[in-house]
Amino acid sequence: MPSRTPDPLLLQLGSHRWLIPLLADLAAHRGARFVELIHRLGLSRDSLARTLDAAAAIGWVARNPGHGHPLRPEYRLTEAGAAAAARAAAIADAQRAIGMPPAAATRWGLPLVAGIGAGHDRFNALSRWLAPATPRALSQGLTALGTHGLVQRQLVDGRPPTSRYDLTRSGRLLAEACL
Repeated sequence: MPSRTPDPLLLQLGSHRWLIPLLADLAAHRGARFVELIHRLGLSRDSLARTLDAAAAIGWVARNPGHGHPLRPEYRLTEAGAAAAARAAAIADAQRAIGMPPAAATRWGLPLVAGIGAGHDRFNALSRWLAPATPRALSQGLTALGTHGLVQRQLVDGRPPTSRYDLTRSGRLLAEACL
């Protein structure tokens, strides 16, 4: 039987496009300076600043207090951030393994993959499961996942015709990382 509610951690990880790559990088390097993050992640200063602000607001990233050595990390993971970063690293590894760019998923992309993997195979079931998401956001997310080869849509002949969604092999790999 499909689960009744989505994983709150997965919803938070999907809330910002660059949050998963950021947390995975901070976990791998045990903190980092702002400029290092820009170069390693390949994003603009504004995008990185917004992502760091979002991670700090959730309580996953904190500035390293005080002054010290110039190579001392400027940003580090908090205790709660370390737990989220472990999950983010698993998702980032799965994305790399299937050839998906780090920030390719929409806000609802990962929760949609997890929902389809949990047995929610129809649009209305996904809509009820991800209640705050609008139908337009879900439709765009499913289309983007189909473009990346993670989800297949099957039309079921009947009155009225219905659609069912299923994960591809790559989608199942990503869904396993999301759990």
